[in-house]
Amino acid sequence: MKALEGIRVLDLSRVLAGPYCTMMLADFGADIIKIEPPGVGDDSRAFGPFVGKESAYFMSLNRNKRSMTLNFKRQEECELFKEMVLHADVVVENYRPGTMEKFGLGYEELKKINPKLIYAACSGFGHTGPYRDKPAYDIIVQAMGGIMSITGAENGEPTRIGASVGDIIAGMFTAYGVMTALFHRARTGEGQKVDVGMLDCQVAVLENAISRYVTSGVVPGPLGNRHPSITPFSSFTAKDGYIIVGAGNDRLWERLCNILERPDLIKDARFDTNANRTANSKELGAILDAVFKAKSIQEWLGILEEAGLPCAPINTVDKIVNDPHIAARNMIVELDHPVAGKLKMPGVPVKLSATPGEVEQHAPLLGQHTGEILQEILGWDQDKTDSFFKK
Repeated sequence: MKALEGIRVLDLSRVLAGPYCTMMLADFGADIIKIEPPGVGDDSRAFGPFVGKESAYFMSLNRNKRSMTLNFKRQEECELFKEMVLHADVVVENYRPGTMEKFGLGYEELKKINPKLIYAACSGFGHTGPYRDKPAYDIIVQAMGGIMSITGAENGEPTRIGASVGDIIAGMFTAYGVMTALFHRARTGEGQKVDVGMLDCQVAVLENAISRYVTSGVVPGPLGNRHPSITPFSSFTAKDGYIIVGAGNDRLWERLCNILERPDLIKDARFDTNANRTANSKELGAILDAVFKAKSIQEWLGILEEAGLPCAPINTVDKIVNDPHIAARNMIVELDHPVAGKLKMPGVPVKLSATPGEVEQHAPLLGQHTGEILQEILGWDQDKTDSFFKK
């Protein structure tokens, strides 16, 4: 039995933030009923890259889910959804605020049907505040949330993070909100609304950028690969590329100096404390680069790892997909899709000892499970299903 087995989720979300949330729940056994518009389905079904006519983007985010179609422009199908809500634990949606209310399906209406319902809404700016009605994409909230302003080369232009962290982090926080609300319901029987704004989530992960600003008044900017307050903690130039080294305390700093055969740096007044090393990071970086250029990345990795110093190559995606540790942790899995064939995708990062998550089922075809779901939840037969949707 998986940790979330028996939890039924009506998933109205599309593209990335909401589907990432429900993917996390599905991986641990929740029954995710993905409800899509007929004909086209989730917008991301049309996003590349494609395997034949199937979107690899869509398939990687919608594994372990079932799909049915509903058209909320038809009142009968809105009423059908309400019947399903009576038998659900969670509703997840990532429409712009007010959209569900236009269909008569907002939280205030649905909680009358099922007071124990957890209603999770993930939107660009949340359901309150002056930006409530603004549209948002990942790059919009990365820009507005400040993370782009501290990303990129030092003195360079603001840079979008390569992964869609505006969406993904919001999806993770939404899953966290759903789990917290389910825990509360298990103790009290009370449902509630989970309101997650993508912009809020970006602010929440600004980490020490906010603390640096509020304590110093200095606005943080991009620093490339170096850490703003720990030194050395950055990339350095080896003979054949870049290597990451993190000497996060004085003990590791002393060990690094000895390994590099530069013990003189230990007592150098510019570098004798972390604060001094950080204040003089450019000078130190030039000194260390000159030393690291003498050997290859692999040579340095062997030396540094032997001494217990945190270090890493900067892997490209092909290397991480084929990395033996990633394979040992089941972090690249392969599913067989009935149309697209075999497709690799990321595995489940949270490892539970008693109730582990698993990637078991391929992403559903559009509407694949409509009849099955209605029969299971409402007792409909195939004739009733066919008759209802032919109207």
